[in-house]
Amino acid sequence: MSVLKTLASALLKQKTNLLEANRKDLAVMEESNPLYDRLLLTEKRLQDISNHLLAINTLPSPLDKVLEKRTLPNGLELTKVTVPLGTVGVIYEARPNVTFDVFALCFKSGNRCVLKGGSDAKHSNKAIVSLIHDVLEECGVSKEMIRLLPSDRDAVIPLLEGKEDVDVIIPRGSHKLIKFVRENSRVPVIETGAGIVHTYVDKCFDPTIATNVILNAKTRRVSVCNALDTLVVHRDVVPSLTALLEPLIQHNVHIYADKIAHHALDYPSHLLHLATEEHFGTEFLDYKMSIKTVSSLEEALSHISNHSSKHSEAIISTDPTAIEQFLNKVDAAVVYANCSTAFTDGGEFGLGAEIGISTQKLHARGPMGLQELTSYKWVVIGSGQIRS
Repeated sequence: MSVLKTLASALLKQKTNLLEANRKDLAVMEESNPLYDRLLLTEKRLQDISNHLLAINTLPSPLDKVLEKRTLPNGLELTKVTVPLGTVGVIYEARPNVTFDVFALCFKSGNRCVLKGGSDAKHSNKAIVSLIHDVLEECGVSKEMIRLLPSDRDAVIPLLEGKEDVDVIIPRGSHKLIKFVRENSRVPVIETGAGIVHTYVDKCFDPTIATNVILNAKTRRVSVCNALDTLVVHRDVVPSLTALLEPLIQHNVHIYADKIAHHALDYPSHLLHLATEEHFGTEFLDYKMSIKTVSSLEEALSHISNHSSKHSEAIISTDPTAIEQFLNKVDAAVVYANCSTAFTDGGEFGLGAEIGISTQKLHARGPMGLQELTSYKWVVIGSGQIRS
């Protein structure tokens, strides 16, 4: 019996219980809190989660894949094959959908998972893990494949110090959370960094593409890590700024513009503010966006380099040379040309779901799916060879 297929069906049958648990969490959070949208479960979102589980179930197993095979001059046969990481600890905040995603990806890749969710989602996470345990039991699989730690902060340090029990820690959440995990963990950490996301509009650009991409990247979901934070524009684009940003008005997006852009913009006064340095390099997770004016592509690249979290960065341009330079020179997990950064997502990349967006360079980078939850080992077959 397929665990993930059974779970996909069971969560829809139990949606009333899941939504009721989620309502208990939502009741103690202000709706104006940017995390509210991350915390919210709906029937539509549960259906999407069910579809993700089915998609992951149909993906090929990442295990026992032969990455390399060769025979040495001495006759030894070497095979490099993929294996699970082992036990994956995930620390995350108010995102109950992550509980389903992490379990599904870990289970499919042969890993166990230990979850430390935030107190904001404690009722939701308990209900979800209880459902998963019921499905595992129904399918004759050990419930130890997933363990949920208490939601209070006291549970974090034992997890970070559990190097005998946990093979890797993956933090998902704010810069503050990730920094704390990195500085206090005795277990290897794969960082899924905060998303400080830029989109650069070059002097040669398509206004329709720019307008649509900016609107989508900023307002599709403001509480996610791939949402646009800073719009970088060439000086030649400034006369077009008002038209480019007009669709943002209906979403009440607050603009923090540098002096050049602030002076040029015809934008509602209660939504337009003069930017200070703190507005650059900030992950807003809200209906807020900063604007930086530059005089060249090189200046845009410099600004992005100084303020990027190396998550997702984009250029809007009709100049092939500018696009090539941007894509080659920007140091980020995902770089885009003429499209929205909202696509930085495991599901959108065809991975079924993601366990996080890695912004580091060792082992994994970008959306982490099944393959990124494996390591490898060398298998050596001999016939009595000894080393001289």
